[in-house]
Amino acid sequence: PEILTSLGIVLGCAYLGYIVHAVLCYSFSAKVFAGISPITFFKKASPAMIFAFTSTSSAATIPLSKECADELGAENDVSSFVIPLGATINMDGTAIYQCVATIFLATCCGMTLTLGQMVTIVVTATLASIGTAGTPGAGMIMLAMVLEAMNIPVDMIMIIYGIDRLFDMGRTCLNITGDVSCALCVTKWENEKAAKAAK
Repeated sequence: PEILTSLGIVLGCAYLGYIVHAVLCYSFSAKVFAGISPITFFKKASPAMIFAFTSTSSAATIPLSKECADELGAENDVSSFVIPLGATINMDGTAIYQCVATIFLATCCGMTLTLGQMVTIVVTATLASIGTAGTPGAGMIMLAMVLEAMNIPVDMIMIIYGIDRLFDMGRTCLNITGDVSCALCVTKWENEKAAKAAK
């Protein structure tokens, strides 16, 4: 029970990060830059979010993500470029997961991390997430690299391996939400640019 409680807490921390990031960054960006209310954004993006949550694959969600982005008002040529690109390099959910997991595993090892080490973890996790494949379970491979960089035994990864699928569902959902939001923002900027050029 103690182990399960600890795993539940770290899982809850990761999902809290996912939710806060989706609301504060993605829906806020859609509101400010594209003029779409958060409720409308999440309502129309929900099919892609649900599919990503269940499939845990950003790559497999690309067609549905594009469909949702187009329905929200993204231009076809913009979404055709931004969505596949985002499925490859926009891995905010993976970065959040790697930070939470690394700090948790460091604690399990009895390590007390300094502020500098935590900043290093954030930077390393962010850079590592950019190269993560949009397929199920790919985040674990990159997590091993982050652990190695922080001199944390890679064997510790097995502590959370059993619940990685639960982490993966949330982080993939967050990743594709960012792709849709980005497509809307780029569409708005391109339209404004075209309008200025036409004057």
